[in-house]
Amino acid sequence: MQYTTNQKGLITELEVALYFIKLGYNVSQPLNVDSKYDFILDTGNKLLKIQVKTSHIPPNRDDVIMFKCRSVTGRNTVKHTLYNKKEIDYFATFWDNKVYLVPVEECSSEKTLRLNKKIIRSNWNYAEDYLAEEVLKTL
Repeated sequence: MQYTTNQKGLITELEVALYFIKLGYNVSQPLNVDSKYDFILDTGNKLLKIQVKTSHIPPNRDDVIMFKCRSVTGRNTVKHTLYNKKEIDYFATFWDNKVYLVPVEECSSEKTLRLNKKIIRSNWNYAEDYLAEEVLKTL
């Protein structure tokens, strides 16, 4: 079945929210659909503004996932807007039944996470370093 972009985004949001709920966290959604964040994650110590993005594997690759770190608005005139620390705390994405949390300040227009550490490079971002459970332990 082919899903629309909106359906894909909603599915990812629900998967991420359910993931956090299963870990025992509270998740709250804004009443305003124009909010910059998709939900608030209550860690018990902090309230985190989370923007959920759908990941994909780029063509001819199987070692990375990527997601856009910008919002797209408009129909006739499309506008791309980057997020900032005042608007959200983390991007969250869901891949292979895991959630990854990436601080907004580490993102530009797109984020790439490597799925394995067969080759170690200091400038690469590895998915396992952004596993939600591990990131939340550091807060």
